Amino acid sequence: MSTEEKKYLRPIDRAGLEKFSEMGRNNPDRRGTNKVQTISVGQYRTLSYLTNRDPSHPAVVVDEPYHLLGENTAPAPGEVVLSALGGCLAVGITAVATWRNVKLSKLEVFLEGDIGNSAAWGAGGAEREPAQMGFQAIRVKVDIEGDATREELDDIVQHANHYSPVANTMRNPIAFEISLKDK
Repeated sequence: MSTEEKKYLRPIDRAGLEKFSEMGRNNPDRRGTNKVQTISVGQYRTLSYLTNRDPSHPAVVVDEPYHLLGENTAPAPGEVVLSALGGCLAVGITAVATWRNVKLSKLEVFLEGDIGNSAAWGAGGAEREPAQMGFQAIRVKVDIEGDATREELDDIVQHANHYSPVANTMRNPIAFEISLKDK
């Protein structure tokens, strides 16, 4: 009979998490600002730089697949949105598990979203209203293992989903403005 030692994912700093949580409790209306500069380099390929982070971070590259007239060199914008959601959910699940003293040995998030572009980005396609465009449905499945019951793991996932900044951005209308940059 062999006893195989369970390998856990690299943990986050629980004391740091507690300090961050305390800051939120003490100032629940505190906000940060994410900043990104996106530069078009031709066709649909863009490079997005995280302007409030270490400048050595590589650009986030976005393109469109061939069937949408892109060069198929990188994820499409909708795939990047789903990646952001998957990353945010994974961060939240990790944080909640850490908070509850649950060690995770596996965490994978599978996402799919139904999106159409019959409006051709507003360049002569079908006439559509904003609510008819963008993701119309998103499905997320989480494959998670750790030193907790399936029910406890599901509760961690549901709790993280409830508090996910990106999931809530997608679920709830937000203030949005666009204008030309001042010269």
